[in-house]
Amino acid sequence: MTSRSSKVTARPSSEARAVARTQTLIKGRNGIGTVRKTTLPGGLRIVTETLPSVRSATFGIWAHVGSRDETRALNGATHYLEHLLFKGTRKRSALDISSALDAVGGEMNAFTAKEYTCYYARVLDADLPLAIDVVCDMLTGSLILEEDVDVERGAILEEIAMTEDDPGDCVHDLFAHTMFGDNALGRPVLGTVDTVNALTADRIRRFYKKHYDPTHLVVACAGNIDHNKVVRQVRAAFEKAGALTDQAARPIAPRDGSRTIRTFGKVELLARKTEQAHVVLGMPGLARTDDRRWAMGVLNTALGGGMSSRLFQEVREKRGLAYSVYSYTSAFADCGLFGVYAGCRPSQVHDVLRICRDELDHVAQNGLTDDEIARAIGQLRGSTVLGLEDTGALMNRIGKSELCWGEQMSVDDMLAKIAAVSPDEVRSVARDILGQRPSLSVIGPLKDKQASRLHDAVA
Repeated sequence: MTSRSSKVTARPSSEARAVARTQTLIKGRNGIGTVRKTTLPGGLRIVTETLPSVRSATFGIWAHVGSRDETRALNGATHYLEHLLFKGTRKRSALDISSALDAVGGEMNAFTAKEYTCYYARVLDADLPLAIDVVCDMLTGSLILEEDVDVERGAILEEIAMTEDDPGDCVHDLFAHTMFGDNALGRPVLGTVDTVNALTADRIRRFYKKHYDPTHLVVACAGNIDHNKVVRQVRAAFEKAGALTDQAARPIAPRDGSRTIRTFGKVELLARKTEQAHVVLGMPGLARTDDRRWAMGVLNTALGGGMSSRLFQEVREKRGLAYSVYSYTSAFADCGLFGVYAGCRPSQVHDVLRICRDELDHVAQNGLTDDEIARAIGQLRGSTVLGLEDTGALMNRIGKSELCWGEQMSVDDMLAKIAAVSPDEVRSVARDILGQRPSLSVIGPLKDKQASRLHDAVA
């Protein structure tokens, strides 16, 4: 991503407080949409986006840790820790944390992914100081008590069971395993029953101490806010917790690497007594820093991103073989996935797979039409803007951009990048990605003869 960074100013220093460096990354129009960043001594980064026309604000803290940072024995530790940070701090009990936000009508939650974790609260603009205090307290003062670990274990095991009861969700975890195998990217974010049962409070505390220091964190805030006030409140909260003691520390850089996926033609079947068969047919995709990602976004939208997409038209509209059918991309620091999902009657699995494979092969060899590409560009531009129409989405964008790219891109620049994608670029990325031999993951009640034919779809 490219930044529209310009003016850089330094806050006045004093003997008691080291210098914080502030930058204007994106200059908004009439103050609306201005993105600023302050890096505190100690390595904590704070990015904000100002939107004076709303009466809300979303405050989040992003941690540079996800399930891919876990060893096999620690699988599920990142998500387990996410739960435990809500269980109490030196200042607040679990009830105090939840009731503080409930009392002002706020919303608070968190999520864990393969490469990052985010904790956030959305409140009225007047209640932002409360949200900052509560979320910062959770991130810096968590107790991780033995009894809380034992209690929360049951909740997490129920969450795993709930996911396994939803084969339309579970099949994506299976596809990650099909593509990546038994390594960190191929394992489920939630962990497994065995790994969660084996995790102890002591191991989780060590994991917390290693991955939650300020150099691994990005604070993001969007809405009707004042950047300098947010910085002062966050700094005060972290300093009070003793979390900014190493004044010379610097933020860690975004992830990089050179992973190469060489999984082709693999098939994994998980036999389940479900009403539908759930399938994902896919292949290696692009890393999130790949310059071709804009063309890949257009390709994905045209193939399976809406009701006018090829896969939706061919599988559902023309033949009625599936209710849900779509394509998607997952991009990581050094690799990616492209997949096509469909849920259908078990007796229709092979027809659905044949049609999906035929469409992928056809687009790989012949590309998309100019009309399809133009329609996909318009759809992608519109959905990009509509998806950023609330403070939570804005907070997600600036927080993830800082953590994963170390840069910010304005919405106008994003729209320009999408609009600049040429038909030749889309056809080129289609040849490169869709021309690979696919792999396949299936969950469903397939009989032996049906299962034996699954390899035909990836031959």
